[in-house]
Amino acid sequence: MREYTTGDARNRFSEVINEAAFGDERVVLTRHGKPIAAIIPFSVLEFLRELERIIDIEEAEKALKEGKVEGLTSLADLKKEFGF
Repeated sequence: MREYTTGDARNRFSEVINEAAFGDERVVLTRHGKPIAAIIPFSVLEFLRELERIIDIEEAEKALKEGKVEGLTSLADLKKEFGF
């Protein structure tokens, strides 16, 4: 994993982008010695999106199971309850 200050990254923008895009590198940008952002290959972003999708599905399945145990409330009943 490479690391650049934001100033260095600005001055070497094409090189930094190419490292991520073609070198499959993860690049961390720092300011005052602290990491503030990252430039990652698009394949890593796709992986993270898929991981988030899987987590969302797991959470939805868990919520449905909990609803079956505790009982579900219909949308119509919720609307009546809250005056919509």
